[in-house]
Amino acid sequence: MKILITGGAGFIGSAVVRQAVAAGHAVVNLDVLTYAACLDNVASVADSPLYAFEQVDICDAPGVARVLAQHRPDAVMHLAAESHVDRSIDGPGAFIRTNVEGTYTLLEAVRAYWQGRGRPGEFRFHHISTDEVFGSLGATGKFTETTPYDPRSPYSASKAASDHLVRAWHETYGLPVVLTNCSNNYGPFHFPEKLIPVVILNALAGLPIPVYGAGENVRDWLYVEDHAEALLLVLQKGAVGRSYNIGGENEARNIDLVRTICAILDELRPAPRPYGAQITFVTDRPGHDARYAIDPSRIRAELGWRPSVTLDEGLRRTVRWYLDNEAWWRPLQARQGVGQRLGKG
Repeated sequence: MKILITGGAGFIGSAVVRQAVAAGHAVVNLDVLTYAACLDNVASVADSPLYAFEQVDICDAPGVARVLAQHRPDAVMHLAAESHVDRSIDGPGAFIRTNVEGTYTLLEAVRAYWQGRGRPGEFRFHHISTDEVFGSLGATGKFTETTPYDPRSPYSASKAASDHLVRAWHETYGLPVVLTNCSNNYGPFHFPEKLIPVVILNALAGLPIPVYGAGENVRDWLYVEDHAEALLLVLQKGAVGRSYNIGGENEARNIDLVRTICAILDELRPAPRPYGAQITFVTDRPGHDARYAIDPSRIRAELGWRPSVTLDEGLRRTVRWYLDNEAWWRPLQARQGVGQRLGKG
């Protein structure tokens, strides 16, 4: 199979690129290379005859059409997105442009390409989204594929809009789509502005480790390589028009997550004092969702998938990776906004 992957130089996209090539698929990585992208993420496959890179913006309709016509993919996996909630609070326009207008532009280009090839039934457009479109949970309950949408941030609202567009293009034009909504990802190559890398890198630098509010917010954590495996499975085996929630089955409060990372660092890179002493509680993010949790029973029942990496093991792997790959993360810390408190509202 030849797969066009948008956003393949980003965190989750690059994991999909690496796994797809390893599985023997031809991959075309379409990425405009924004601040959060890094071609080093796919360096391990860059010389493979199965890999090609195209620096194109998904909002560039002629550019996307050219890539489709030139490479003739059998499927499109759409991961390109602005994804940092704090940045969406400070600058929502970029999120509307990429996540809404970009998805529309991509859908129209793919529809024309698919129709021009005679509407092949085996073609797939796989849209990758987030559990944040469902809003916030209380102490109990989990998101299912039928949970009503209730986005609370500019980021989640823009992703909800893109989900609706994909479903509309399926219902209206017959485009063969599958959709997935995932919980919080973590693992190697995670861009340094997100929570887990911030904790690791601030700890190593002797800086305050910021925790929003009282750290009571709960997230379901999904190891990125587990997620990539699930995405490729849905692409190949998922039912057309169906959505699948992908969760890590690893819920944790933010404060417990941070303390676990500090304990791992205490073991692997001891410092004069425990890293937990650097934890600093800061003003909470506006509209901060209290809890996310995914019910993954559909993907387990229909496709036989469940996560293989526990949170403790995944965090240990992740911390080791950052300790061993300073040459990757150090230059990224100089990029715009990294290391600054964003999203104060």
